[in-house]
Amino acid sequence: MRRSVKRIIEDFSELVMFQHTVFSLPFIFIAMVVGANGWFGWRLLLLGVAAAVTARNFAMGVNRYLDRDIDALNPRTASRPSVDGRIDEKKQLLFIALNGLLFIVTAALINRLAFILSFPILIILGAYSYFKRFSELAHLFLGLSLGLAPIAGVVAVRGEITLWSLYLSLGVLFWVAGFDLLYSLQDMEFDRKMGLYSIPARYGPECTLFLSRIFHGLALLFWLLFVVEASLGLPAYLGVAGAAIMLLYEHRIVSKGLDQIDRAFFTVNGYLGFLFLLAIIIDRALSN
Repeated sequence: MRRSVKRIIEDFSELVMFQHTVFSLPFIFIAMVVGANGWFGWRLLLLGVAAAVTARNFAMGVNRYLDRDIDALNPRTASRPSVDGRIDEKKQLLFIALNGLLFIVTAALINRLAFILSFPILIILGAYSYFKRFSELAHLFLGLSLGLAPIAGVVAVRGEITLWSLYLSLGVLFWVAGFDLLYSLQDMEFDRKMGLYSIPARYGPECTLFLSRIFHGLALLFWLLFVVEASLGLPAYLGVAGAAIMLLYEHRIVSKGLDQIDRAFFTVNGYLGFLFLLAIIIDRALSN
């Protein structure tokens, strides 16, 4: 029985690629640290983690469920649990409903504004899978989905949306859209065959690499505006500089060959958010 339960947990973890939660989680806490001007308490820490995990589980669950027909035809994704029979459709729908409900309940425990915003947030998170079927803006829409994280963070702490949190969110939007462009290069030929509207499939690798650089440049600009608007100090500026170095390194890796995309996608972007969060924590600690 224990082994069976462990296998089920592993299958669902693989379904939603649980480890990718690291992309949005640091930016929720960046907004919470800045919004509270320091430590925001254990209660909000636990609720913030719960909100981030359930929201992402919901989003990935919807994505895997809606894309199961496409994923079955793609050699890169044909072994996913949503495709190979390990998790059937009823279990996927139950997983989606459960995480959506838990996200709403978590938001209600935070404050009234978080509860109100939880419904449009779920709609946005669930709509991403449709976009690549009719628009190249799917990359930006994915960025928007993760870009909601800082707004959720400041709402949790202050019960309002600030200008600096919008700058932080726009930075996340273009950061995610930029690395999603790079990641999508792996499926360029498949997307063309299936008639999907990814930028690599429509415009080719050179245009994709160029747009990714532009998006990451915009991400750094908005993060810089965030630091200025929030009146942060030198460690925060160094955090932006560190992010710039890591993004430059990411593009250098990809320029050497598409076989390096996984390394660029997981390693560089996985560390970027946490290093930025560390810089913000140091900044607020020194200011108090």
